[in-house]
Amino acid sequence: MTVNRRGALGLIGSGTALALPGAALAAQAAKIRFDHGVASGDPASDGAVIWTRVTADGTTADVPVTWHVAASADGKSIASGKVTARSAADHTVKVEVTRLQPGRDYWYWFSGEGEERSPMGQFRTLPVGAADDLVLAIASCQLYPGGLFNAYADMAALPRLDAVVHLGDYIYEYGAEGYGVEIGRRLGRLPDPPHEILTLADYRRRHAQVKSDGDMQAAHARAAFICVWDDHEVANDGWIGGAENHDPATEGDWKARKAAAMQAYFEWMPIRDPKAGKPWEAINRSFEFGDLATLAMVETRLLARSRQAEVKGGTPGKEQFAAVMAERARPDRELLGPDQQRWLEGVLAQSVRAAKPWQLLGNQVIMARVAGPDLTTGPNAAASAARIAALPPAFRQRIEQAAAGYKAGLPFNFDAWDGYPAARERLYAAFRRAGSKPVVLAGDSHAAWANDLYDDGGALVASEFGATAITSPSYGSLLPGIGEALADANKEVAFCDQDSKGYTLLTLTPAAATAQFVAVSTVLAKPFDRRVAATYRALPGQARTTLEKL
Repeated sequence: MTVNRRGALGLIGSGTALALPGAALAAQAAKIRFDHGVASGDPASDGAVIWTRVTADGTTADVPVTWHVAASADGKSIASGKVTARSAADHTVKVEVTRLQPGRDYWYWFSGEGEERSPMGQFRTLPVGAADDLVLAIASCQLYPGGLFNAYADMAALPRLDAVVHLGDYIYEYGAEGYGVEIGRRLGRLPDPPHEILTLADYRRRHAQVKSDGDMQAAHARAAFICVWDDHEVANDGWIGGAENHDPATEGDWKARKAAAMQAYFEWMPIRDPKAGKPWEAINRSFEFGDLATLAMVETRLLARSRQAEVKGGTPGKEQFAAVMAERARPDRELLGPDQQRWLEGVLAQSVRAAKPWQLLGNQVIMARVAGPDLTTGPNAAASAARIAALPPAFRQRIEQAAAGYKAGLPFNFDAWDGYPAARERLYAAFRRAGSKPVVLAGDSHAAWANDLYDDGGALVASEFGATAITSPSYGSLLPGIGEALADANKEVAFCDQDSKGYTLLTLTPAAATAQFVAVSTVLAKPFDRRVAATYRALPGQARTTLEKL
């Protein structure tokens, strides 16, 4: 879906200050609230996007608000302006603040025509020139019914946080009878709306529910978010032509559903509007952290992804396994697509030429080769068999089928880069041409990972840190300890935690990239405890060796 700048502004709304239309004048006296807090995103060296959403009682008209930016938390404004919370954009507001100083903290808020005032948020502009260090939180997979957002409460309390890199699954499309709602029933966190979301109104309500959470608001107020979507912002296991969880016969046209989901995403997230003349799906973009690092965010779902390979037909057997592996091996299968890969190679090469020690790649899915563990052999076979036998029938059947596939040589996850090996090798070749050994950041898997990435020739080409879920359930919920089995079975996997919920805290210096896998003790109650499940370190650039456990 391609739109020009005027079309994007008309459909989505912009932070550009607008003259108040007549309808908005009638809304000036309306009582307003800022029920969904504030957020910032896409930081630059001279500013960031700031966001809020106005709840206006008694009117559906456009609502005028004022934005403010301060250089300290005392609330003394150094910049401000008028903007309209447009009904056509679900009364969301985005402002692209500019003309600020690099490498500095700023505070911001919004106010109404009366005494109404939003909470205050904070962001840090990107540094220019010398940068001694960088602290990023890596997050993904926050099923609202899956539990409390304790990981965000911990993140918001960090003494230093330059930005949050969110790798997708900010919302989930399922209804109240869908995935992972057992915990939601216990906690009073059932999805709103209660049905699977399909329309623009549905997607807006689901985004609103997530941003009504106090811990989510606290994290957004703490630091700027750098976001990409994954699949659940539209539908599970999406690809360029559809999704596993989309049935055109009962749920309508895929393009219409995707357009509605993307519109709601651009309205409700602190991300810059689509670029003029570019598809909405092209949210790949890059960020420069002084002379220390480049972060390239890629899109692996809606822009170019080929349909996932899958086992088809009856009880899986050798024939089905051979067919799915043949489909997986096709050389024309894509994740990034050639245009995005060329862009990425150029970003990496430019960073290397600038002598920056770190190139970071923010991508949605795990890149490492991960063979599924053989659960039928080894010292833990009896315990695994007992746990599988105790599962509910529906889960037991799925695990047994997966175990048969793993034993036959199928990868752990066809929806990850392991389902697209030819595309992965093309990407690794691009790394080599750019002269970069990047650090890959990944979400989606609901597990924490520290991985060493090798190409088909056996050369180490990159390191990977995967963030576990904020709340979404994982294989560890069914088979505790499966992460250790994956690490034992795979050369590329140094660490895998399929049991914990939390996020990854990544600290960069010129000498090292250190990943702390932060875990919260529970998502079922408050208070909670936090611990660091593991810490791994990578060396920069061509000094890269396998990951070191600290």
